[in-house]
Amino acid sequence: MCGIVGYVGERTACTILLEGLKRLEYRGYDSSGLAILDRGEIQLRRSVGKISNLQGILKKNPLPGQVGVGHTRWATHGIPSEENAHPHRDCTQRIVVVHNGIIENYSQIKSQLSRKGHAFLSQTDTEVIAHLIEEEWRAAGRRLKEKEFFNSVRKALSTLEGAYAVGILSADFPEILVVARKDCPLVLGVGKDGNYIASDIPALLPHTR
Repeated sequence: MCGIVGYVGERTACTILLEGLKRLEYRGYDSSGLAILDRGEIQLRRSVGKISNLQGILKKNPLPGQVGVGHTRWATHGIPSEENAHPHRDCTQRIVVVHNGIIENYSQIKSQLSRKGHAFLSQTDTEVIAHLIEEEWRAAGRRLKEKEFFNSVRKALSTLEGAYAVGILSADFPEILVVARKDCPLVLGVGKDGNYIASDIPALLPHTR
């Protein structure tokens, strides 16, 4: 069980995501992290342990930007470590994923992608999702159309066996947060200044009902 939050809108994402993660900390306290898209690049901050550790990192090295995702982890595949903390990136570092659930066939997928040249930096099942999307996006010619990217995400997710709720960012589409779920909780919130995702309703209540 892990916690996911996400925001896309007009406000500073970091504050909203941290607040949401605190409300979801009961879903995982092994590690936490944020990914925020700013000026065409995705920046990550991750930490082992409680969310207060992540807060300390962000005070020293803040993240601007208005689109982002966050995650608090209950470790399943891979020990609690900064490398295994979410969000996870693809080889290009232009796609990031946060994930709650278990990908049952991740080992086979990881082996297949490794043979194609993908380099993995964690022990998690989640990281294969980012690389799968990259592979599908590459096969589609990386055409900068939202529809093509959505199709790449759909194809990647159709490969997965197991349960998931995911939030996905691409640096090529800076105003979009892609979400999907299968047998895992995920709620969507619509607000005046932006839209939200979370694993549970309490993370959204300060912003929208």
